[in-house]
Amino acid sequence: MADPRTGRPARRRCAVVGHPVAHSLSPVMHRAAYAELGLDWTFDAVDVEPAGLGAWVERLDPTWRGLAVTAPHKRDALELADDVSDVAAAAGGANTLLLADGVVRADNTDVPGTLAALQEAGIADVPLVRVLGAGATASSVAHAVVGLGARRMELVVRDVARAETTAASARSAGLEVVVRSSDAPFVDVADLLVSTVPEDAAGARSHELVESAAAVFDVVYDPWPTRLLLAAQQADRPAVSGLDLLAHQAVLQLALMTGSRVEVDVLRDAALAELSAARDVP
Repeated sequence: MADPRTGRPARRRCAVVGHPVAHSLSPVMHRAAYAELGLDWTFDAVDVEPAGLGAWVERLDPTWRGLAVTAPHKRDALELADDVSDVAAAAGGANTLLLADGVVRADNTDVPGTLAALQEAGIADVPLVRVLGAGATASSVAHAVVGLGARRMELVVRDVARAETTAASARSAGLEVVVRSSDAPFVDVADLLVSTVPEDAAGARSHELVESAAAVFDVVYDPWPTRLLLAAQQADRPAVSGLDLLAHQAVLQLALMTGSRVEVDVLRDAALAELSAARDVP
C-alpha cells in the first residue's frame, strides 16, 4: 500500500491495545527494536474499551501489521480471529494479533515468554505452582509451567466461582488444579508463586506471600518495582519480574510481526531506561 502523499510504501503500523493502557511499556520496547533493526515502523498504545476490540480492529486499514493485546481483551482476541495458533487455543487467550491480506491471526507469546523468563532466572522443577488470579494470563502461566515439571496448581482468587474457565484450561495442560479463596491460609510451601493480580492486591501481603514460596514471579510492573518483587529480593528468593516477561514475550511478538529478532536485553534495557527517566521527573 502506497502513501498517497508521497507515492512511497506506507509505513507499517503496530500497537498495544488494552484498557487501561497508558502505562504500557510495549511502545518503548517495540520502538527500540525497530531502531535496532532499522525499520521505519510505528508502535503506539491505544485504549480500547472492554468488548470493543472487534469493532476497532474492523476499522483498521492495510497499513496495520500487528497488535499486542493486553487486559481485558486477550480472550476476546480469539473470537475475532480468522486463524488461531495451537498455543493460543490451548491457553484460551491471545496476546498477539497478526494482520495481513485481510486475515486476522491470533497467537500467544505469553506462554513461551513466561517459560523463557523463568528459565533465564534459573527457576526449574516446580511441582507445585501457586497463582494469584484466574484471568487469561493465569491460563498462559499454567501452560508454560508444565515445561518446568509442574504437576499441581493452586488458583488463589477472591471469587472461586469465576475461576472455572482458567481451572479448565490448566487441567487441559495436564495439571491437577485446586481453586481456593484468597482469604484461606496457605498450607504448603509452593515451589513457585505467580502473581497476576494488581499490585495493591498482592503488595499488602507481600511478605506473607514470599514466605509461602521458594521462588516468586510477579507479572505486574506498574508501579515499579512492586512490593512483592522487593520482598522476594529481600528474602533472597529467585525472582522474575513483569519486565522480564514483557521483554521475552515481546521478542517473540516482534518476530511474528516483522520476521526479525533482537536480543531480549534491547527491549528490557529500553523499558528500564524509561522507568528510570519517569522516576527522575519531579
